Amino acid sequence: MNVLLIGSGGREHALAHKISQSPKLDKLYTIPGNPGTEQFCENISINSSDFNSITDFCRMHQIDLVIIGPEQPLVDGMADYLRSEGIKVFGPDSKAAEIEAHKSFAKGLMKKYNIPTAEYVEFDYTQQEEALNYLKHIKYPCVIKADGLASGKGVIICNNFSEASSAIQEIFVHKIFGSSGEKIVVEEFMQGDELSVFAVTDGEDYFCLPASQDHKRIGDNDRGKNTGGMGAYSPAPIATPKLMNEIERKIISPAIQALNREKRKFIGCLYAGLMITVQGPKVVEFNCRFGDPETQAVLPLLEGDFLDLLYSAANYKLNKKAVKYSGGCAVCVVAASKGYPDSYQNGYTIAGLDSFNNEDIYIYHAGTAKKNNHIVTKGGRVLGVTAVEKSNDLKTAQRKAYDAIKKIYFTDMYYRTDIAVKAFKESKS
Repeated sequence: MNVLLIGSGGREHALAHKISQSPKLDKLYTIPGNPGTEQFCENISINSSDFNSITDFCRMHQIDLVIIGPEQPLVDGMADYLRSEGIKVFGPDSKAAEIEAHKSFAKGLMKKYNIPTAEYVEFDYTQQEEALNYLKHIKYPCVIKADGLASGKGVIICNNFSEASSAIQEIFVHKIFGSSGEKIVVEEFMQGDELSVFAVTDGEDYFCLPASQDHKRIGDNDRGKNTGGMGAYSPAPIATPKLMNEIERKIISPAIQALNREKRKFIGCLYAGLMITVQGPKVVEFNCRFGDPETQAVLPLLEGDFLDLLYSAANYKLNKKAVKYSGGCAVCVVAASKGYPDSYQNGYTIAGLDSFNNEDIYIYHAGTAKKNNHIVTKGGRVLGVTAVEKSNDLKTAQRKAYDAIKKIYFTDMYYRTDIAVKAFKESKS
């Protein structure tokens, strides 16, 4: 097969790495890719919003499958366009991708089909006074979310009315989330342990990959602002077979069926961000693609032909036997630029990338560029340093990941020091 992968981040580097292991692969291309994907692919410089040029490229290079990594091209209708041109795609069309594009749509779908989630109320920018009045009379903490896409950062947790009032001012008046914040969802605050579950689906059947846990906040002990994700580990000990069965029965299967009933058949990776509460698992959010950085921790744990799994989903006939869980574990720590998720500097040379000949350490490029034969920083999240352990020994994987990240250096490099610590607390309880 000739395969085209769309995207340029750490998730796409991890996808490229896994796809490259398939015996069915002839040639892998990435648009636009990054310096890390070059190891497995030919990077192609085409604007990922130029659907015509991408279609022409697919025809010229006899592409058998397009895999769309990020949410924006999915929401913009890339999958719809390519399918209309007779090209096979792993990724949902724009109507199905609304499950991530608009939180209000996702919440309405869950309410209609009795999928467990937090209680919520919606307001738009014309209803500032109504929102403030509502916020005066609720229990705190509460969660205020931008309705649209905000790169994983459109969530503000408010501990009192003063914080909630400031959040409304920031979103509706100062437009910190741009047009994504023209509408908001105010949710009750859910307590429990977070869990990320990826379900690869052909729109009817599905296959769940090992569950993982992301670390959204910028600082240790989950302090500070929300980010796109500062690290992840998999499998999460909290995801027992019994819990996974409940998640599939109450959330994954009903969501896929609900989208079908709404004539929004979902072909791709349905990502369920969950909170495991005392009442059971509840949905925090749905996404229309693989998560980042969870993908960097989950994919190394798969044995078999990952490309075959994706191709079978795109072909509307899921091959659930294409891959299986290896029995191991992985920890991914994100090396970020100081100042992220706010402003930060780019262009610093990254040292230490060639210090690894260990097959258990993967350095996934997220925000990097090539300059004068050097790899330099080009983003808030720069690298995902992943350690894989063949046995399910998370403590060893965690130690390996932190030993590895200490060999890498760039000016203003920052990373959390507590990725996977929650796993040890959970396994004791």
